[in-house]
Amino acid sequence: MAATRSPFRCRSAAPASGRGCRRWRRSPRARWQPSGRRNVLDFLTRRTLGSLATLIVVVVAVFFATRLSGNAMDYMLPPGIDAETKAAMVRHFGLDQPLLEQFWRYVTGLFSGDVGISLFERRSVVTIYAERLPNTVMLFSYALVLSVVLGVPLGIAAALNRRNPLGGAIMAVAFVGYATPNFVLAIVMILIFSFNLHWLPSSGDATPLHFLMPSIVLAAPMLAEIVRFTRNALLDVLSQDYLRTARAKGLPEWLVIVKHALRNAAIPVVTIIGLQVAGMVARCVLVEAVFATKGIGDLVVFATMQRDYPVLQFGVILIAALVVVVSLVVDLLYAAIDPRVKVTA
Repeated sequence: MAATRSPFRCRSAAPASGRGCRRWRRSPRARWQPSGRRNVLDFLTRRTLGSLATLIVVVVAVFFATRLSGNAMDYMLPPGIDAETKAAMVRHFGLDQPLLEQFWRYVTGLFSGDVGISLFERRSVVTIYAERLPNTVMLFSYALVLSVVLGVPLGIAAALNRRNPLGGAIMAVAFVGYATPNFVLAIVMILIFSFNLHWLPSSGDATPLHFLMPSIVLAAPMLAEIVRFTRNALLDVLSQDYLRTARAKGLPEWLVIVKHALRNAAIPVVTIIGLQVAGMVARCVLVEAVFATKGIGDLVVFATMQRDYPVLQFGVILIAALVVVVSLVVDLLYAAIDPRVKVTA
């Protein structure tokens, strides 16, 4: 009896005529799958479009929200000035034009690098931020390095010493650091290390030593969260079966932790680092205002109090762009840390 061929798959050898199977169909495993590079490109495209939409919403919201509190000329000009001079100043800064026209001029200026002139300093907004940006980058970098370099090892130590006083002491300090507000910690450190001990300067930006206390205050909540998440993630991984198998094979404990446990525990740690970095950008405004480090933060605070529209708008947009970029970088790190994480978000 002739062999029966499946209508979906060629199970027998090809016939002598060389025509092969007429109704051959690929199995699900053999179907074409998009490459990893295409997945990453699709992911980047979706996230970039989403980030642009977020920034557009921020630009619109900030522009119109800054106009709700009144005219900046009321604060900028001295009391008793005549109406003609005030009207001339309003025309000079374009505040007499309709809001939609002001908004369109501002949006086109964002693409050309012309975001306006400060109403108080009478200088380009881009120039003002270029002068303040290095101090903010220095403070932010110090705090980020301090949080990660100290937080991850302390979290590992807390997990490995969970049954002795060392682990409890680390977690107690971490909870206190997380629960203490930034401004309270800043005031306490200024009183102790500046006014009483005279070890550190209380404000300014003359030397790297001026950034030590602000960096500690800015890093405290993030460091505490990294310690807590590293400990919890490592404890979850240490109870897995594959680690017991690695120990049964005779691997040293340090190799089991470094090679197997930490890699799988890194994903939640990277998640919290990304979230805390976004929060650190917002906390940087308060810390810079307290320590007067002459960065972007205290510039935004001053612009808010004085209703300096161009400076305030560009500052908020700059901070929002930084948060969006950090979130995108953190998402891309997931797949690099653990191949099991699919780039499908």
